[in-house]
Amino acid sequence: MSKKRDYYEVLGVSKSSSAAEIKAAYRKLALQFHPDRNPDNKEAEDKFKEAAEAYEVLSNDEKKSVYDRFGHQGLSGQGFSDVNDVFSNFGSIFEEFFGFGGGSGGRRGARRGADLRYDLTIDFEEAVFGVEKEIEFAKESACEPCGGSGAKPGTSKQTCRGCGGAGQIRQNQGFFAIQMPCPHCGGAGSVIKEACESCRGRGVVQKKKTLSVKVPSGVDDGMKLRISREGEEGSQEGLAGDLYVVLKVRASKIFEREGQN
Repeated sequence: MSKKRDYYEVLGVSKSSSAAEIKAAYRKLALQFHPDRNPDNKEAEDKFKEAAEAYEVLSNDEKKSVYDRFGHQGLSGQGFSDVNDVFSNFGSIFEEFFGFGGGSGGRRGARRGADLRYDLTIDFEEAVFGVEKEIEFAKESACEPCGGSGAKPGTSKQTCRGCGGAGQIRQNQGFFAIQMPCPHCGGAGSVIKEACESCRGRGVVQKKKTLSVKVPSGVDDGMKLRISREGEEGSQEGLAGDLYVVLKVRASKIFEREGQN
């Protein structure tokens, strides 16, 4: 891949695609070209790395903005990390999708669930005095048939042969040896041979949830309410993400706001 392809072309999305659409597109490609599913396939490995590189940029608002304006050259000239070495700085990607990293709590392979956003419109009077609203939203929750493991019921994950279950491999670069997530298991230390049909090996499924949200008095347009652990479910005993309710206050036909008055 001497010449980089357009990142939107790599993921099969457009500039107007939402963060969720970009995320879904990457997940699909990552599963399709994952080295464990394509052993000894150099072309699949290159496509896996290419998709990870594209997602690393398009999932970051700042990098995406620079890329949209200046392309690949803009990323290398704006003080960003070099994205040519796909495994040198993609720890966050593997943690998000494949469970590498120790900051999510629990066992090795745990990953924190993604945060969610919900836009809630309220009346001016409700913003002044406070209100309780019932909202409905879709979120990723643990798959019940497999208990969130991703493995077909009655089966279990198997130790990764690439890293022997360690989740990491060592690679020599000149005089240095660095540790990185195992490309075969993504740092989880285990692989799924028979995927759960309900969640297709992901361990989570989309479900609708209804939640009562208390909006305090005195809120203003654009304020956010953080509801802990109501985001998407984590995997491998990782913590759930948070839900951010972003408030939009309708203008009143009678009153107007002036500061805190």
